Amino acid sequence: MLNRTYTDMLQEKDVIFEIFHYALSRIREIGAENVFDFSLGNPSVSPPPQVAEAIKDELSERPPLALHGYSPSFGLPEARAAVAEHLNRRYGCHYGPQHIFMTAGAASALAHALRALASPGQEIVTCAPCFSEYRPYTAGAGLSLKIVPASVEDFQIDFAGLEQAIGENTAAVLVNSPNNPSGAVYSTATVKRLAQLLRYKSDELGRPLYLISDEPYRDIVFQDVDSPYIANLYEDTVTCYSYSKSLSLPGERIGYLAVNPACRDAEKIVEICPQISRTIGHNGAASLFQRVVARTGEATAELSVYEKNKDILCRALKEFGYSFVEPGGSFYMFPRSPEADAFAFCLKARQHELMLVPGDIFACPGHFRIAYCVPTERVEKALPAFRALAADYGMI
Repeated sequence: MLNRTYTDMLQEKDVIFEIFHYALSRIREIGAENVFDFSLGNPSVSPPPQVAEAIKDELSERPPLALHGYSPSFGLPEARAAVAEHLNRRYGCHYGPQHIFMTAGAASALAHALRALASPGQEIVTCAPCFSEYRPYTAGAGLSLKIVPASVEDFQIDFAGLEQAIGENTAAVLVNSPNNPSGAVYSTATVKRLAQLLRYKSDELGRPLYLISDEPYRDIVFQDVDSPYIANLYEDTVTCYSYSKSLSLPGERIGYLAVNPACRDAEKIVEICPQISRTIGHNGAASLFQRVVARTGEATAELSVYEKNKDILCRALKEFGYSFVEPGGSFYMFPRSPEADAFAFCLKARQHELMLVPGDIFACPGHFRIAYCVPTERVEKALPAFRALAADYGMI
């Protein structure tokens, strides 16, 4: 008999991909120039030239069997060392290679962090709005996910709600900054207050209360935005990172888990990660791209286009009467829906060939997500559609 958990999941629509596939069908019918797809968070800028150079160098310098062979379970030593050195240079940390575990992107890093820090039956607490896939990630680890309602005024943390949510069964708090879907960036004041609360709760519980920091958008922070390195402000932090956005390599599935050296049992957490891999079939990150990021981890793609797109949208949407918190990073914004039912609003947006995602799937009803990781000319061409949609609601 087939696994009931996964057959039941077939009945659950992946809303984002449903919208994306609808956009593809409209593109086939009326042409790509007439469809404004803001559904999927797929980078729209090319990798930096250092990536292609590193690939060519690896292919020419290293024997094929060595290049394409299995890597150690923890990751290649040179990749782990390069990640540690980068974090230490950039953020003034004290990581060693022994604190780094190479993964197939941030999702894989989260899969390992959740299983390392929590036992089946425990709970993970996070704050809305939150990435929709946190639900299957935690469920797949045998954990429950408790979501604190959003602080919609600024999309920082509702600390009263968070304190109430943390209980005897809480293993870790999961945060995502810069945030998907809101684009909010947790300030130094917010993270310091979070650290203070977690230390208090750890003492109250008589055990570490871990912080899992999901950081795939860490390198997309806009000018003059306060964006601390979270692990520097709380000792028991495990950081999950992906090169999908910084190097525009989403299809290569390469990232890492980094355990703060000051974290209790820091090296033991990394040591058990390969044992977790045995149970989930992770079996090591791609050898070639571990070597590529070891060579190119200091570089980034041309990320400034996202801030340019954000500025264009913020000016126009404000003029059209939309209400929103201006993003501080990532390539998302999360305006309020002009009607309470964000699903209905996003369906109405399709009448103008605008593909938007309802906030309900991010545990924040009444909002919608715009993924503006598209060429700038597409943003500009979409503005009349946003204006017409606003006019439908009498906003202008």
